[in-house]
Amino acid sequence: MSVNCFVDTNILVYSRDSSEPDKQLKAKAWLTELWQQEAGRISAQVMNEYYVTVTQKLKPGLPKEQARSDLRALAVWQPLEVSTQLIESAWEVQDQYAYSWWDSLVIASALFLDCRYLLSEDMQHEQRVGKLEIINPFLMDVGVLIK
Repeated sequence: MSVNCFVDTNILVYSRDSSEPDKQLKAKAWLTELWQQEAGRISAQVMNEYYVTVTQKLKPGLPKEQARSDLRALAVWQPLEVSTQLIESAWEVQDQYAYSWWDSLVIASALFLDCRYLLSEDMQHEQRVGKLEIINPFLMDVGVLIK
């Protein structure tokens, strides 16, 4: 894959959610391909949301050490830290597209990291925000975008 792909928290969580086996399988396929292509990107926000969700909200939850191990592995995806510049960009996204604050911050992070795609189940499939295209990975096969 010659382009970067930002991964929203929900896709990472589904890869660990055995209560949704179809989504778990598809999320794992996407993440495996992004891993192999070295094309995945995340933010510190996504890492924090993932940790809280899989250790406190997912039933059964992951042990803390497993969640921490996951996040250590994902660190190679160059997680973006929150900055004043990123917050300003997120406000622009929120004002122009009427996304929630947290989704606006994810979109701004993806744009800042020069990603072409954002994988998320929670946002409008195939919507464009600047050069970024939002993709619901459960509506599209991994091979369509990657390779």
